[in-house]
Amino acid sequence: MNYKTLIYLGSLLLITLGFSKQQILPDGFVYAKSVIPDLDVELRYFSQNNFVGDTIDGYNANRLIITKGTAEKLKLVQNELQEQNLCLKVYDGYRPQRAVNHFITWARKLNDTVNKAIFYPEVQKKNLFKAGYIASRSGHSRGSTVDLTITDGETGKPLDMGSPYDFFGEASWVAHDALTDEQKKNRQLLQTVMLKHNFRNYSKEWWHFALRWEPFPKTYFDFEVE
Repeated sequence: MNYKTLIYLGSLLLITLGFSKQQILPDGFVYAKSVIPDLDVELRYFSQNNFVGDTIDGYNANRLIITKGTAEKLKLVQNELQEQNLCLKVYDGYRPQRAVNHFITWARKLNDTVNKAIFYPEVQKKNLFKAGYIASRSGHSRGSTVDLTITDGETGKPLDMGSPYDFFGEASWVAHDALTDEQKKNRQLLQTVMLKHNFRNYSKEWWHFALRWEPFPKTYFDFEVE
């Protein structure tokens, strides 16, 4: 039994056991797994495995919320990748504004550098705003932006993209040249399949994609992820 089958069966089991109680979302938003049941979700901000080193405000569950249009397009991406025995793994989608505010507060505490060696070894924390890594607003809060990668359908292991997710540095830039041929190939596959299905990338983060013509281009939401 391969990894994507396990994810799908696990999702069905949760529903069967009655753990699928969901909050009422704003019109236009969905739980991603209601559209893509076999989607692998690992919300890094609902954990300590992130650049802050703690669970982020507003993330109360490992449940991916995105706009309906985003989910429908991601389903097309997942279907295409599965033809190659590959899958999507999503690290973040909708992000409450209070989570962004948490990042801002953290960035101002210059002595709090618990995960610097992993996520920003070459960047001084005091420069995170100036370098554009931390901002007062995020496209994620509009609900149509996702952070993701590609995994092996048999093992569930992420493909080697040349830098970790959420790494602050040039190694994360899409066009970074100091990569192996395999890393370049993996990045290009991700960029190509996402672009094909109506997502635009962000040149400084290989994992970051926003739905073109998103439904809430000027609205920043702040309901919690539950």
